[in-house]
Formats: sequence, structure tokens, C-alpha cells
Amino acid sequence: MVKKRSPDMERILDIPLTVTVILGKTKLLVNEIMQFGQGTVIELNKLAGEPLEMFVGGKLVARGETVVKNEQFAFRITNIISPEERIKSLGM
Repeated sequence: MVKKRSPDMERILDIPLTVTVILGKTKLLVNEIMQFGQGTVIELNKLAGEPLEMFVGGKLVARGETVVKNEQFAFRITNIISPEERIKSLGM
């Protein structure tokens, strides 16, 4: 038996959302940024192999890892963030 979607649900299914995967972050001084050149290497706050974070609409929703698919980088979800974890991340 196929569950029929409500008209309200049907209306929102085609709304585009921004999906962002964060490889890592760092803070740099303006002076450091001004010295960037081709080949500059910037250290990030994540270790190799550490899970990456995926945000949808600015909210953390999953963690995962990078993979290669059709010669492009891709993201494989390994953990969906529970509603309880999402609430905790908001500081509530």
C-alpha cells in the first residue's frame, strides 16, 4: 500500500534548499590572507578521515565522508542527526 502525500507536502517537495558540506574551518589574519598565492596550503581544524558535516538551510542534518563518483567529489551520509541532537546544537 502506497501512502498518499498531503497537498501541503506536495507543494513543498520542489522547493530548492542549499546543501553545504563543511570540509573544515580555520581563522586567519588579514595579513596571512593577503599573502595567498597559487599553491598556498591552508590547514583546517579537521583531521584526515574525521567525519564531515552537512548543513541544509544552515542547520546541521548529517555527518559523512567524501567519496569520488563519476570523477567528481561527492558526499556519503554515514549518520543522520537526530531531532534531539539538532535541538541540542541550538543551545536549547
